Amino acid sequence: MENKPIARTLRLLSQLMELHEENSFKIRTIANASFKVDKLPFKVADKTPAELENVDGIGKSTAGKITELLQTGTIKELQALIEKTPEGVMEMMGIKGIGPKKVGVIWRKMGIENTGELLYACNENRLIELKGFGAKTQAEIIKAIEFRMASNGKFLYAQVEQEALEFFDQIKAIFPEALKHIAGEFRRYSEIITELNIVIGTNDAHVALTTLEQSNLLTSIKVIDNHVTGELENGLLVDIVCVSKDEYYKTLFLNTGSDEHVEAVLRRLPEPLLQPVSEEMIYKKAGLEWIQPELREGDTYIEKAAHNNLPKLITFADLNGSLHNHSTWSDGVHTIEEMALYCRDELKLEYLGMCDHSRTAVYAKGLSIERVLQQHEEVDHLNKKIDGFYIFKGIESDILSDGSLDYPEEILQKFDFIVASIHANLKMDIDKATTRLIKAIENPYTSILGHPTGRLLLSRNGYQIDHKKVIDACAANKVVIEINANPLRLDLDWRWQQYALDKGVWLSINPDAHRKEGHNDMQFGVYAARKGGLFKERCLNALSLQQIQEFFKQKRG
Repeated sequence: MENKPIARTLRLLSQLMELHEENSFKIRTIANASFKVDKLPFKVADKTPAELENVDGIGKSTAGKITELLQTGTIKELQALIEKTPEGVMEMMGIKGIGPKKVGVIWRKMGIENTGELLYACNENRLIELKGFGAKTQAEIIKAIEFRMASNGKFLYAQVEQEALEFFDQIKAIFPEALKHIAGEFRRYSEIITELNIVIGTNDAHVALTTLEQSNLLTSIKVIDNHVTGELENGLLVDIVCVSKDEYYKTLFLNTGSDEHVEAVLRRLPEPLLQPVSEEMIYKKAGLEWIQPELREGDTYIEKAAHNNLPKLITFADLNGSLHNHSTWSDGVHTIEEMALYCRDELKLEYLGMCDHSRTAVYAKGLSIERVLQQHEEVDHLNKKIDGFYIFKGIESDILSDGSLDYPEEILQKFDFIVASIHANLKMDIDKATTRLIKAIENPYTSILGHPTGRLLLSRNGYQIDHKKVIDACAANKVVIEINANPLRLDLDWRWQQYALDKGVWLSINPDAHRKEGHNDMQFGVYAARKGGLFKERCLNALSLQQIQEFFKQKRG
């Protein structure tokens, strides 16, 4: 074994010892030995244990650990520490800018066990509440985690939207006369983007290929047949297809839908696809209504399109309010009044639903019963003060392990609506997790089921649940299901939204905003909702103020 892997092993041992708050003298000894071994001019493996003991900076105890590593391939003490450290916590120690001591604080004080949860906490501004952390540290952690995510070749849609659209503007400037459109995952508003696809139709595809190859728009540019590939600065792969204008709409269609969708449409064509003059013509020849790009996943909407029965998909302009939001009363950045005025003046909405964290969420300054009553007094005052707008008294009530909500009935009945969510004990098996959710759904005070699986995209899978049973329970108890619009969540997954709609369940596009600008995340929720086939007549926060007041009144009644 070479010196470097020995040094890395000792360094990991010292880091885990620090994480688990072991003797500081021992930690320094191992850390110093790690540095020493890495710089030695000879191979440690060639030395006897006695010789190692006499090396300055190593000593008898560390020499024994090195000998054990060389003979067995591991160190028992290290293995014991690894076994009692969650895998995600080990991963967090690799984030630039935070050492083992800070990781330990994050883990123990906040219950965070992986980088996805850490990123979510940073976006909710929770880290600056911890001693030894500040806004600068929090911003550096966000940057480091996003870089690690990008290095895996997968991006959240929200992460790349701006860069992708700016890049496409550059394409449009270079080829003003060409036909051009973004295709693929981005055009379908997929929640995870692995590649940006663009189709260009010109009078001379060869010239277009040469122009792109000689440009500095991309790094690692390659030309393969009629494709130009490369990367954006953020590492996102790009694939540009250059074809003649006659082939443009056919190519755009083939490069937009998923493989299963494209094949399903092609099977319905009475003759081979030649040179259509529009995408609409392709669908028309297949006996189908034109299908929006968002719905071109699989063959789910083929039959609806065949019967001219596609939904009129919801838009951001259809939304009249913002539900499930957090203020400075818990872990938000802005006051209730600041949130309300932003929604009224900037987004032109009619109402705001405040849902600060409930008392179990100690890490997020969850509201005690006394503070709930104080907040309600503030909301009453603001509703008299702010013209042309209404604030609903809500709460994001934690679903406890047994499925109950974390306030007594006399407090639950004081809210206009309640979002019931799981934030702790996420490792139940599918039956227990499903039973837990259904009990919360059956609580007569539950209005909305919040982020049903607790997933964090690209970092934490949601807890396993029986979606059909949970959705059926919501239908039976007239509970709305949230589409959490935070780009890290987008939960309920769009793949289950159509089932919910078929069962008569209402959905709500909720931003889970922790600052004023967070309300804008509803746009990402709209994208996810469109993929699920949501239309405004079944979206809770598309109701007018008068309609949603009646909706909440009927639910409580």
